[in-house]
Amino acid sequence: MSQHEAAGVDSSANELPKQYRPSEHEPRIWKAWTDAKAFHADPGRVLRGEAAPYCVLIPPPNVTAALHLGHALNNTLQDILVRAHRMMGFETLWMPGTDHAGIATQAVVEKRVLKEEKKRRTDFTREAFVEKIQAFKDEYEAVITNQLKAMGCSCDWDRQRFTMDEVCASAVREAFFRLFKDGLIYRGKRLVNWDPVLQTAVADDECYDEEIDGAFHYLRYPLVHPAAAGADPQPVTWDELVARGYPDASQHPADQPAWVTVATTRPETYLGDTAVALNPHDPRAKALRGLSVELPLVGRVIPIIEDAYVVLPERYARTEEEKNDPKAAMATGFLKVTPAHDFNDEKLGLAHRAEIEAANLPIYINMMAKDGTVSDKHGWNDVGDAHIFVGKKREEARKLVKQEFDARGLYEGNKPHRHSVKHSDRSKAIIEPYLSDQWYVKVTDPSMAKAANEALKEKKRPLEFFPSRYTKTYEQWHENIRDWCISRQLWWGHRIPVWSQFRDPLVHTPTGHLDQDGEPDFNTSLSERDSGILNGVEELMKEYPGQIWMAVKNSGFRPENFNLQDDSDLDERFDVVCAVDDPSVAGRLSQLGFTQDPDVLDTWFSSALWPLSTMGWPNPEAAAAITRDASMKDLLAAFNPTTTLCTAREIITLWVSRMVMFNRYFLPEGWPGSAASPQSQVPSASASGRGHGPAPFRDVFIHAVIQDGEGRKMSKSLGNGVDPLDIIATHGTDAMRFTLCQMATNTQDVRLPVIKDSATGKNTSPKFDLGRNFATKLWNAAKFAMTILSANPAPQETPSRESLSLADKWMLSRLHAAISTCDKALKDYEFSVYAQTMYSLLWNDFCDWYLEAIKPSVASNPGTRAVLRGTLDAILRLLHPVMPFVTETIFDALAKFSGAAPAGLSLTPPRRSGLLCLAGWPIADAALHDPHAEGEFEKMRMLVSAIREVRAQHNVPFKRKITLHPPSGMSVVPSADLTSTLAGLEAISHAGPAGPSVTFVADTHEYRLSNLADEVDTGAEKARLTKLVADLDKSIATLEGRLNNPGYAQKAPPHMVQQSKDQLAKAQTERATAAAALAALP
Repeated sequence: MSQHEAAGVDSSANELPKQYRPSEHEPRIWKAWTDAKAFHADPGRVLRGEAAPYCVLIPPPNVTAALHLGHALNNTLQDILVRAHRMMGFETLWMPGTDHAGIATQAVVEKRVLKEEKKRRTDFTREAFVEKIQAFKDEYEAVITNQLKAMGCSCDWDRQRFTMDEVCASAVREAFFRLFKDGLIYRGKRLVNWDPVLQTAVADDECYDEEIDGAFHYLRYPLVHPAAAGADPQPVTWDELVARGYPDASQHPADQPAWVTVATTRPETYLGDTAVALNPHDPRAKALRGLSVELPLVGRVIPIIEDAYVVLPERYARTEEEKNDPKAAMATGFLKVTPAHDFNDEKLGLAHRAEIEAANLPIYINMMAKDGTVSDKHGWNDVGDAHIFVGKKREEARKLVKQEFDARGLYEGNKPHRHSVKHSDRSKAIIEPYLSDQWYVKVTDPSMAKAANEALKEKKRPLEFFPSRYTKTYEQWHENIRDWCISRQLWWGHRIPVWSQFRDPLVHTPTGHLDQDGEPDFNTSLSERDSGILNGVEELMKEYPGQIWMAVKNSGFRPENFNLQDDSDLDERFDVVCAVDDPSVAGRLSQLGFTQDPDVLDTWFSSALWPLSTMGWPNPEAAAAITRDASMKDLLAAFNPTTTLCTAREIITLWVSRMVMFNRYFLPEGWPGSAASPQSQVPSASASGRGHGPAPFRDVFIHAVIQDGEGRKMSKSLGNGVDPLDIIATHGTDAMRFTLCQMATNTQDVRLPVIKDSATGKNTSPKFDLGRNFATKLWNAAKFAMTILSANPAPQETPSRESLSLADKWMLSRLHAAISTCDKALKDYEFSVYAQTMYSLLWNDFCDWYLEAIKPSVASNPGTRAVLRGTLDAILRLLHPVMPFVTETIFDALAKFSGAAPAGLSLTPPRRSGLLCLAGWPIADAALHDPHAEGEFEKMRMLVSAIREVRAQHNVPFKRKITLHPPSGMSVVPSADLTSTLAGLEAISHAGPAGPSVTFVADTHEYRLSNLADEVDTGAEKARLTKLVADLDKSIATLEGRLNNPGYAQKAPPHMVQQSKDQLAKAQTERATAAAALAALP
């Protein structure tokens, strides 16, 4: 007999199809949401105080490729939060958008064009190639948008942004303008990560480390006496070193030139050496003081400096720690210092600047071109006989240096060395530390890094990380931060809004008089050309006040801002920065001789403005006009600060940090971002908090990273990636979402076993079956409930508490507990707890027990039908954030079976369109919590479960009616009627069994079952009881050992100690009962 037949109802009246096929419902449901504009935020409701804001900004995916399973996880979690808070009554804004991903997108397009057209970027004009990238961006932006919609993401799709659209570009220009004007953006020559293939600076996050097989090469540098200017350096002989007390010097021919041996993995960079370093604790250091070395072929004489950074070789190690240093086995004690081509060497060079400059040497000597070839055009001018290396690639030059040194007796050999080397993520080329003119943001300024950390301690609205362990990552980053290189040598991106040109020398005209010192006096002025330039710029500044700025020693240009008598008061070039995007301005600057900087901004610069730019900063009124959305003018005031950011741990430093710095800098102090903030407080171009504004979000949730079953990162090269759309096609969106949510624990990584689907040939995972089975369970439960309600409608008036059965009260109490747990789990970002709670509520409580328990009475008890309908309705609402499509489908069908909710359960109807996504979140009154009903039902459940276990052990079918014999002295069996129904009892007899019987224990009580069969298999029963006694003996021993451990009793929380004591008492009782039953068997 089916469930429907058992309940006495006609299943044909059900509105739902027999099976849930996601593809038949998801497009229809999405259209209903879209038509109703269900996800469109109204900032006016927030500003009028009608609703509290809840805002999430999507981490904009790169337009380089389709989304992967990591995106599916992150966006599922964001959607859960947004949908839940929408139902809770918040005015929600989930702002979607995409990132132009400068270097990544340009690299992908360059590869595509090379493959398809056999052309390189340089074969096109800049404008023509950018058009190709734009077309590629449009293609993949559409793919990404469709993917997000297929995943059910309830974003405000009317407000989709792109980091290079007109609204965002305006914010980028304004931010650059303000930071430049405030002295926080500057041009500097620094070492950067340089990609010699793409020929651009790249950020640390655009690199990866990979071990390669290399070697330490040992090169001899001849020792010399420093010579006066114009004189040739004189070699140092070994006998001189003997006299100086140099260890082992006597082992060499006395009159021969002496040398020191450096160890290096990159011999070719010796062309840029500016010093040789050794440890001051090296016993050779004293003898070498006052001496220098001469670089072979180059002829450059460089100083010997002392620094504790240098690793001592094994034979001179002073401690076990120094001796065990892996580098000690390879070290000679002498380190070539090449500040222009090594980040560590740069630190050494700057620390010993005085010694290097005293030798008439620059700190940096750049011996390489941008393409990675040896070059004498970028700062290396004392080429000498080393011209043979010019034009050679890095690898070729390395071999040639080895040959030339060997030919001169200066090469001592090499040792194989496997070491980690930084590579460009896009071109796969080995990164070159390269000295380059770049633009920087001074994030070391207190208004940036310090302000970012202070956001964690704000009294009104502190920034908080979930899990909290990531707070330390964030804090330490700002404590050790370096200025941020923001320029990239690319064509795709935000062009740096600076126009420059070099100025003329100042003009000095004799006055014909003497000054106060008796020297001829001069008038100093700008050249006629420069005067014309400055006049032209001043005219522009007047026409565009607050949007154009000319830098003169970081001051706005006016004649009174500097003293022409001091030439150092003027920079070598004139820099004009423009916040205005007007071709006529660019044209006039070009006529004045200015050229716009060819570089573009680092992608993270525009990404750092995401909480601001997406909401129309700096000019919401202008943004509203651009987007033709009048409400855009209110977004910033209503929704910034946002509520939650969901992101990955690897971009805490690259994105989270910078968003906090920029939001605190650009929004004014006291910015409320609440209903209390009048529209007039939207910041103008001159209103900046400079580190005192609000953080851009309250909470930062760092989600786990999905790995395959072996703990490897999913990637194309490994072939272990899973396409979200493939899972949606085979399992449905809700199944994918629920499985991902259930996996989202607060651990650092989660594993997803990946297998090949034999039917499709695509990667999948058996874990997604969990979500599909759960959706099917929900569907079938809803069908059963609606079948009942179609025959016996739920009452339209709230039933009295007295009319409810024990099962009804228990179900409502379990629902109350689930709502409380879900509320807390979502608040604390414990998504797996939320998923597991709902799984247990639906599958275990509602389906396995409640629906079974009410079958005999539901048709005759209106109160039970009210609880049935109300519980199903509440479950749909609770599950909607994670399983939006199937719940919306069922909710639509359930609406045809109206009825009053049980007292204490609030189920607010949808605000409009009858959509579940706009319905109220279920609220359960504390009165629904019924410990007595839960206790009584639990006793019954334990008894029924024990009886079912006996049936299973003895292969007794459910249709065979058996008799229960409670222990003597038990006058009332827990919930006898329910027990009989759910356990399939024919009778409950307080008399002893007349024939064969089986003994079992439930809740420490000993029961007997008879009539299981014509006769009981005594041998099987004896084996069962023997095993039970043995298992209980093990449990008792474990618990006794725990409780007898003084450390456990002293350190464990009191409730855990008591729990162990209770478990021991229960196990001992059950053991005694089982042993007695075993002894009674023949």
